[in-house]
Amino acid sequence: MRDPDIGAVRPAATGAPRLDGAFLAPGSSSFSDFLSTQAPDLLPVRRGLPPGNAADLAPHGTTIVAASFPGGVVMAGDRRATMGHVIAQRDIEKVFPADEYSVVGIAGSAGLAVELVRLFQTELEHYEKIEGTTLSLDGKANRLAALIRGNLGMAMQGLAVVPLFAGFDHRTDHGRIFSYDVTGGRYEETSFHSVGSGSLFARGALKKLYRDDLTETEAVTATIQALYDAADDDSATGGPDMARRIFPVVSIITADGHRRVPDAEVAGLADQVVQARLQRPDGPVAGLL
Repeated sequence: MRDPDIGAVRPAATGAPRLDGAFLAPGSSSFSDFLSTQAPDLLPVRRGLPPGNAADLAPHGTTIVAASFPGGVVMAGDRRATMGHVIAQRDIEKVFPADEYSVVGIAGSAGLAVELVRLFQTELEHYEKIEGTTLSLDGKANRLAALIRGNLGMAMQGLAVVPLFAGFDHRTDHGRIFSYDVTGGRYEETSFHSVGSGSLFARGALKKLYRDDLTETEAVTATIQALYDAADDDSATGGPDMARRIFPVVSIITADGHRRVPDAEVAGLADQVVQARLQRPDGPVAGLL
């Protein structure tokens, strides 16, 4: 019996599973291109919406920050999702590994963004299986831009997805950060960047805290400080939740690959940041000269 969801033939009761010819024919190394021809209704960008603005009907993720350091890059995201003026979720995760050497953080319509991230992960894995090698970091950034561009119709109805992408580039031997707009425009950032509703305040904090010679731990601490400042001025960004012990998700990418910083380690650094803020609420002060 044919499965309408994937265009394949289900296994017979007593025989081996069979595949449609499309699954065996040579074609593009892009999984999303293949899906668009075989099961376009499964692509999030192909789902139509009635006229009107849907921005307040679904939870939104907020602030993501990233900062490079010698040997890699750090990305961190707060845990709050909002729906209008209501906190929809306090412990959402917005930072995901894209593959072994890259990471993507989401801001915007949360459910759609998570679905796009899963499609992006599959896209990179599919390319590696078909081509026998991984995409370059620039190639990964371009593939993500194409997926965002395909979501423009939904973005115009309020369901925008604006990710932040970072990874380790083995060709240049350092970490790189890429930002996007809702049309799929791709921009490489220098040293640090932030996206989401609290990004203005997070970037301001990083501008004062960032140095080119930060250690890995210092870079993680700087991103936690930036998220604290974002939460201090933006109601949609969640700060460290000391009562529930909910802290940012932090990922580090180096030449050794992706590593999520253990929750206990993030909690320890967040506790130090909060304790220091009790003495100096506005946070660390940068020198005038």
